[in-house]
Amino acid sequence: MASAQWLALILALLLIIIHLLTKDRKQNKRLPPGSMGIPIIGQSLSLLRAMRTNTGERWIEDRINKYGSISKLSLFGQPTVFLTGPAANKFIFSNDSLALKQPQSFTRIIGSRNMTEFVGADHKRLRGAVSYFLKPEILRKYVGKLDEEIRQHFRTNWFGHQQVKVSPSMKRLTFNAMCATIFGIKQGTTRELLVNEFKYMMAGMWTVPINLPFTRFHNSLKGREKVGKILTRIIEEKRSALQKGQCSSEDEDLITYLLSLGTDNDETFTEEEILDNAVLLMIAGHDTTAIVLTFICRHLANDAVTYAAVLNEQEEIAKSKAPGEALTWDDLLKMKYTWRVAQEILRTIPPAFFGFRRVIKDVEFGGYLIPKGWQVFWTTSVTHMDGSIFKEPERFDPSRFEKQSEIPPYCFVPFGAGPRICAGYEFAKTEMLVAVHYMVTRFKWSLCCKDDTFIRDPMPSPKEGLPVLIEVKASL
Repeated sequence: MASAQWLALILALLLIIIHLLTKDRKQNKRLPPGSMGIPIIGQSLSLLRAMRTNTGERWIEDRINKYGSISKLSLFGQPTVFLTGPAANKFIFSNDSLALKQPQSFTRIIGSRNMTEFVGADHKRLRGAVSYFLKPEILRKYVGKLDEEIRQHFRTNWFGHQQVKVSPSMKRLTFNAMCATIFGIKQGTTRELLVNEFKYMMAGMWTVPINLPFTRFHNSLKGREKVGKILTRIIEEKRSALQKGQCSSEDEDLITYLLSLGTDNDETFTEEEILDNAVLLMIAGHDTTAIVLTFICRHLANDAVTYAAVLNEQEEIAKSKAPGEALTWDDLLKMKYTWRVAQEILRTIPPAFFGFRRVIKDVEFGGYLIPKGWQVFWTTSVTHMDGSIFKEPERFDPSRFEKQSEIPPYCFVPFGAGPRICAGYEFAKTEMLVAVHYMVTRFKWSLCCKDDTFIRDPMPSPKEGLPVLIEVKASL
């Protein structure tokens, strides 16, 4: 009897093993083509090397030529599927089986309650609240405050200076704009403390998440802790003001708005959620917009025709303003050519060259299986630099965006697309237009160094911070 039981058990185990082997073989046949490379390392080092040498487009092109538009690989220790093209972009930005994915270092520094870590109802709840505050109907009320912050930045950091490093200057400008309009933090000691700790926090955002003394990641965690303490104090102050009826409006800043949401329909946000998403927005609204402004400045210094067209448009608006009068939402609506220039910068030098999505359940695309637990890797350059979508893609041509309807859907994706388009898109646009207005109407500049190339680490960064010589044209 014992022998029969052992035989039955062995037979059952064999059947299970055969089933698993068959299942894996079937699954592997359905996986996209490609090599996973060296265990753990995979293709990570070659991608990072390409980014730092600014040959990322060639790296992508070589991969497509070898494996096609869908392939598997390993990046940053994770099995990955690389997808390209308009249909892939639509799949990535609209499929509920995919969720945002950030590097572990990014999540640990920001906090686990930020919206990029959520899916389903929780993600919808957080995104909905943030999107409401950043929509045009709300933003139009903050153009004046944004105008004053940007003018103050140029008064302090450009007037009286013969030379300016554009990249760090634009990062300071966008950070101050975020503090004033999104978080209601006025100029002073609190903002200066926040700026200093924010620098430490950002330094290790995309590093190996090893928390050992003297590592960039360790210093970033310490910076995040101090930023958290400052923001927690601000949250408490705004909660107290709200309870005492001392706020002129519940949507006067994002923190006050989130605190004001009631318990109806489960809209209440915890302090941890408010804190983590405030940090997320500080990062998202800081680096990307600063990068675009930096490369607009760089391009206008090299392209006299585009510079003249932008200047002409902005001077016409300036003529309609009284001395010292702030820009309005209606003024921004007139900046059509300037925004097309910004869009062309976003097409040719997108701040985010690539991104990831995590697969939360098995999903298929193009006849292949993408298993749960894998990540999807996508890049902007494939459609942005596709000659069948954008004629002569290497040529800088703002007129491409004169008729937005002629650009196929899911092809121009610097802010994402569809239901996953960046919630801060309109804020970034507003900030860029105000900054460019005062840049071109109040200053002339020229590049200090002939070598104005840049690297991606992982975002585009010009050599030496893009130093320029400044000539003041008019006061602010």
